[in-house]
Amino acid sequence: MSKPRTGVWIAVVVVVVLAVVLYAVLKPKGGGEEETAANMAVHAGTVTKATLHRFITAYGAVMPEPAAPGRVPADAEVASPVAGIVAHIDCVEGQRVTKGAVLFRLDSRVAEVALDKARKALVYAETSFDRQNKLLPVEGTSKKAYDEAKQQLNAAQADVAAAETDLALLHIQAPLDGTIVQVNSEPGEAVELNTIMAKIVDLGRLVAAVNVPSGEAVSLKTGQAALLDTGTVSGVVVYVGSQVDDKTGTVPVRVSIPTSAGFHPGQFLSVRIMSEQHKDCLAVPEKAVVADTVGGSTGWIVLVEGDKAMRQLVTIGLREGGLVEVAADGLKEGQSIVSDDAYGVPAEPTTVHIIK
Repeated sequence: MSKPRTGVWIAVVVVVVLAVVLYAVLKPKGGGEEETAANMAVHAGTVTKATLHRFITAYGAVMPEPAAPGRVPADAEVASPVAGIVAHIDCVEGQRVTKGAVLFRLDSRVAEVALDKARKALVYAETSFDRQNKLLPVEGTSKKAYDEAKQQLNAAQADVAAAETDLALLHIQAPLDGTIVQVNSEPGEAVELNTIMAKIVDLGRLVAAVNVPSGEAVSLKTGQAALLDTGTVSGVVVYVGSQVDDKTGTVPVRVSIPTSAGFHPGQFLSVRIMSEQHKDCLAVPEKAVVADTVGGSTGWIVLVEGDKAMRQLVTIGLREGGLVEVAADGLKEGQSIVSDDAYGVPAEPTTVHIIK
């Protein structure tokens, strides 16, 4: 092939390539692409009414109810009021007892002898006083002898009372109604004054003792409802502390526990305290809201009217169970919205079609 003919073919190829490039650059955007961009597929829902709550979650443990005005504490350590030898144990762990029931008996032989001696001395003193009391009116005795007999009678009565008390102290009683949760003594054991022999708890008066960050505790007050552990048991706030722990920055809070809840002292648990409730507020699914900032109180949703979608600025409130409280002028129950991934809808009004 000659050189002139080769040059012609090269020129033709160049022209064709330039034509293709120019067509690709200058051709108008195809109708199919424009229609896809302007007709988005969206999932739709509606603005609904709901009752939403704000909960404060805290952690702590179950404990007996502390003392309160007019109420004794719900637990007690049973201590020996005297030194002695344990002769008999009348309780076992897990036993339900009533106030005044005898739990332990110390060896009482010495105390019984002392009481018998004091009672005999009282009988003698009573006889002596009766004799002086009969002789005094007829001047058969002196006033001094009468006074001495009366003094001996008073002393004998006091000795009997003291001996009876010493004997009674050897029978150690329950200070309150409750359940024996711990027994520390054994028969034959020597105990000293104030030796802790058992622990008793009224299991019907338990509370959840939790610590709440001070910034959240300001919204708490007694009487507020609370959910315990898995949320199947409910209680109420019975105490909110006024002192902030300088090490943890928390405030102590106590929540009542129902008698039938089945919790035990020392058991770890979580508590969700209802600090706020909004009844019949407007709400939308969580994915329908785009907040201006993470966790912020302002943002927008996308309203759908016919085949048009447009953004609506809203104030964001409580969040619970996948719903978010929203408020805006003119916003009302039943309005259609983009319910899923609203952030993907453009800012300008957009043509959309709803998919299931």
